[in-house]
Amino acid sequence: MRRIRRAIAALALALALLPAAAGCGKEGSPPAKGPKAGQLPTYKVATGFRLPESPTWRRAERRGYLTVGVKEDQPYLGEKDPATGRYSGFDIEIATMMAASLGFKPSQIRFRTIASANRETALQNGQIDYYVGTYTINPLRKRQVGFAGPYYMAGQSLLVRTDEDDIHGPQDLAGKTVCSVAGSTPLQRIQTDYPKARAVAYDTYSVCVDNLLSYQVDAVTTDNVILLGYAAKVPEELKVVGKPFSKEPYGIGVPRGDNALRFALDEALLIHERNGNWKKAYNATLGLSGVPAPKPPPIDRYQTR
Repeated sequence: MRRIRRAIAALALALALLPAAAGCGKEGSPPAKGPKAGQLPTYKVATGFRLPESPTWRRAERRGYLTVGVKEDQPYLGEKDPATGRYSGFDIEIATMMAASLGFKPSQIRFRTIASANRETALQNGQIDYYVGTYTINPLRKRQVGFAGPYYMAGQSLLVRTDEDDIHGPQDLAGKTVCSVAGSTPLQRIQTDYPKARAVAYDTYSVCVDNLLSYQVDAVTTDNVILLGYAAKVPEELKVVGKPFSKEPYGIGVPRGDNALRFALDEALLIHERNGNWKKAYNATLGLSGVPAPKPPPIDRYQTR
């Protein structure tokens, strides 16, 4: 019976992740959860903005739009409605307010889903102008790309089924199968710091969550804010356990060497934090998970060699 309930919960989660489809499902289907377009803040688009020192900005200006890399399967952070193609979530709002500060309207943004393992390549090859998608700043990545921010401080945690009583933190993962995303910091930390856990990786966290609900894995690990979004979709079936066991500063990835763009985004983040847009964006998206808005982390205006 538990496995049947899990299968139903997996279907419920899938439906909850399809906002438009949920409305035409059978009676009793879970209601769609997530930000409503009318509840989201709007951001004043800078007029006459120029950033000629940035090759990335110049290319975007010539083509008439920005290409921004994002995630599409993270509740309240970066989700894509397959029926409409619309993206929503806190990271999408950060990307949109950054675009406004660079002089681009929402209609001049092209969002592009990029998997975690492909972020550096997409930035290096010019496939995207910048990336906003739970992208942890760390020294290794700084050698490959640049980072503005951070704009949010998360921490790695664990998502388990509600009837799981043996896992309370990473110290309980020996012999357990733990799922994360290929190329992600959380996966690397589990493999390095908790080698007795059986780590498995997929391209998306939604696949990990499906496998958790169907008993194919024992836990899903990534940043707590991502896991809270999934737990909020089906709280009767999933829970986040233990305290965060890392610090994950989320940054905006930019092509390495484009310091003009990086510093412009740093300044834009400060402005939107001070004028209240950051908190409004949080409340309309991540705030729906029930966790109040934290204080934004300090901006790291690091210098490159």
